[in-house]
Amino acid sequence: MGDYHFVYKDVEGASTQWDDIQRKLGNLPPKPAPFKPPAFTPADDEVSKAKDKAWIDEKTEEELEDLEDDLDDDRFLQEYRKKRLTEMREAVKIARFGSVVPISGSDFVREVSQAPPDVWVVVMLYKDGFPECLLLLECLEALATRYTATKFVKIISTECIPNYPDRNLPTLLVYNNSAVKATYVGLHSFGRRCTSESVALVLCQSDPVLNDGQCGGEQSQQAVLDGIRKKFVESVVREHEDDDGSSSD
Repeated sequence: MGDYHFVYKDVEGASTQWDDIQRKLGNLPPKPAPFKPPAFTPADDEVSKAKDKAWIDEKTEEELEDLEDDLDDDRFLQEYRKKRLTEMREAVKIARFGSVVPISGSDFVREVSQAPPDVWVVVMLYKDGFPECLLLLECLEALATRYTATKFVKIISTECIPNYPDRNLPTLLVYNNSAVKATYVGLHSFGRRCTSESVALVLCQSDPVLNDGQCGGEQSQQAVLDGIRKKFVESVVREHEDDDGSSSD
């Protein structure tokens, strides 16, 4: 009987000479690579970070306000900090509305009559269970998300005006600077087929009621009106195409 000599290594997990022979013969899988810890890299801190536009962009509004005194030596970053603060505040102002908010009779003065002078308010008088009210409400919801600087509210008709006739529903009241600027009674006020585009066009016939909040001035108002007209024309074209397709079927 041959004299077999085995050599074992004391290190846990290491292979014996016998294992190495077996690996060469293909009887064992290859030995796994030895573990190497990742190279040490020190964590970034605020002091060591490069101060550039990207660094400013990462800051919150509160952090940017706190940086006012820290950037006195860098005129470019100080100006960029002010620009970012302005953008953040404008974004908050733009997004102050964005939906059709239900109000009660006791809310009317605060939410409508006392709205800021630069805010146009569209008030929908409605009642549940009227298909015409539901259709107009869907149009207003679409407009509210698109023109977020215009305030849209809805109120049950008799809470706003006691004994208001149901035959007049839905009704829209347009307010600005505490005064009624326009009244639209019934769904027929918005054309043969009531769509968000037709409602937008009617609302902006004489006043800049719809405001997307992007910027102020007459040029911006004209841009909004041009966009409304374009969307209305596109919707009319689609409507005719749908009608033609239905008739050909």
